Amino acid sequence: MSDTIKIPLLFGFVALLIIATGFLQSWNTAILILNMGLISAIMALGVNLQWGFAGLFNIGVMGFVALGGLATVLISMPPTPGAWSAGGYRIVLALVLGAATIMGAVVVWGRMGRGRARSIAILAILVAGFFIFRWVFDPGVDAVEAISPATTGNLGGLGLPVLLAWPIGGVLAAGAAWIIGKTALGLRSDYLAIATLGIAEIVIAVLKNEDWLARGVKNVIGIPRPLPYEVDLQNSAEFVGLASNLGLDPVTASTLYVKLGYGVLFASVLIIILALAQLALRSPWGRLMRAIRDNEVAAEAMGKDVKRRHLQVFILGSAICGIAGAMMTTLDGQLTPGTYQPLRFTFLIWVMVIVGGSGNNWGAVLGGFLIWFLWVQVEPIGLLLMSGIAGLLPEGSALGAHLIDSAAHMRLLTMGVILILVLRFSPRGLIPER
Repeated sequence: MSDTIKIPLLFGFVALLIIATGFLQSWNTAILILNMGLISAIMALGVNLQWGFAGLFNIGVMGFVALGGLATVLISMPPTPGAWSAGGYRIVLALVLGAATIMGAVVVWGRMGRGRARSIAILAILVAGFFIFRWVFDPGVDAVEAISPATTGNLGGLGLPVLLAWPIGGVLAAGAAWIIGKTALGLRSDYLAIATLGIAEIVIAVLKNEDWLARGVKNVIGIPRPLPYEVDLQNSAEFVGLASNLGLDPVTASTLYVKLGYGVLFASVLIIILALAQLALRSPWGRLMRAIRDNEVAAEAMGKDVKRRHLQVFILGSAICGIAGAMMTTLDGQLTPGTYQPLRFTFLIWVMVIVGGSGNNWGAVLGGFLIWFLWVQVEPIGLLLMSGIAGLLPEGSALGAHLIDSAAHMRLLTMGVILILVLRFSPRGLIPER
């Protein structure tokens, strides 16, 4: 079957699944699945850019998504009154001193010859810089975190429009990717995977423990949104009248309106990123990346700078994940570092890329929608199935109770079965790379 027929059929099938959810469950659930599917598709495009184009095995997706979420706090939340004067400037000065310490050690490493003198000099710089950093940093943190810790206890943000946080989230993730790439991209693929996972865990640990930055595990709530609040719509006579004309109650109508508004915004971003990814795939740069992916040695023999190209695509893919992370935090209206788990933000995204079709942008988008739909719906479907089986067993059966209790684990079982089936019958994914 040609791609011109296969791609519309597969996307049409996923669209029917979401529409059926609206009729059988609720339209609120269906549109929420659509919105998260759009965000998941963007994440999958970022991973596909790294793996499908260049063969980079990055399993630190969670860290870049979290940095995108952090950007929404730093950009859109209002500044905490008195935080900067209390200790904010000390924190910034300490961070500058810390960066200067690292740069000083790097300069000494490059300019001094090998020997004990260089080792002693670097050690002295790092030790002295560490104590100076802590001497400046700790009092500033204590002062900031002491300001209304039940509600704020952090520096806050810049109070800018939240939509500006989306590209800034991409820039923040790209900056982190540059630092990671300069140090880790020289590693072999399996070691690169371990390094990126470890760095992602470091990012999450910082978000959880540095309360002055984004309140840590106390979470940041009330993040500004680009759309009106449902309660404001319900208090609008014009909107209530429009909802009545459509036969909807104001509460349901306001919820659908807001979620559809998010869907339009997310779809716009997805279309732009997908169009740019397709242009990149068909460009000489895209052909070069696939040549490097297929045979690095041959590409280097032709005079291509493999490390530089790997760094480029690593930064681009991470930036896309950062944008998606900012969008997801905006949709949730809160930043909760405790929810950033590798199972959801790394494993699931990789399943989307593999099932959809690695190296094919349309396949990555399809995988994002399909796998997210299954991730959400398998648990209620599994509970219904297990309840039906338990109903056939004698009343009070221990096996029936066990089956019902185990329904929540149907998600992981289903993801594994789908992955095995796709790898067995369509190893290159549902929409393979040409």
